[in-house]
Amino acid sequence: MSGRLLNIALPKGRLGERAYALLARAGYPCPAVLEDNRRLTFENEEAGVRYFWVKPADVAVYVEHGATDLGIAGKDILLEHRPDVYELLDLRMGRCRMCVAGPADFIDRPERTLRVATKFPNIARDYYGARGRDIELITLGGSIELAPIVGLSDVIVDIVETGATLRENGLAPLREIAPISARLIANKASFKFCGEAVQELARRVERAVEENEGA
Repeated sequence: MSGRLLNIALPKGRLGERAYALLARAGYPCPAVLEDNRRLTFENEEAGVRYFWVKPADVAVYVEHGATDLGIAGKDILLEHRPDVYELLDLRMGRCRMCVAGPADFIDRPERTLRVATKFPNIARDYYGARGRDIELITLGGSIELAPIVGLSDVIVDIVETGATLRENGLAPLREIAPISARLIANKASFKFCGEAVQELARRVERAVEENEGA
């Protein structure tokens, strides 16, 4: 690849490792990424890429502000923080659901304000706002499942993967808000000025995703 390297933000952790493996299969390897060290940046001039390990919640920030050209971010982050980026591709990994959850026998009584606890206030506000439902929003940083158990909230809005944590605490998914998975995102200026390289990477990654799905 000619020209400058494409800068790509990878989320630290298992999802980032899976995303890197997908990019490597697509023709953008950087073996140093797999080394046991504390480095945060890695590059392969021959492949035309430079990778950065970034906290998952910060990936979209790096991409939106042009610190990186591309990134791998969860759809939950994109829905909650609404970064001004292009969403290029669903990588079909890290799949889960954003749901309303609560006691399995919960009945929503529209004559009273619904108390909703969540780590995703914008998603919750948008979901209930679109339905004209009055809510009291309670923003928490963790242990969301505890909120309806102790009476802090009626329901929660949170990510549900297997549902095991909900079941173990006497709760259940009540409504699905949106499917969640990892997405390939691009900085808008990078897409304009490095469009050919960005689109070629997206095409290769899409083929790798399809091959992985068919395996």
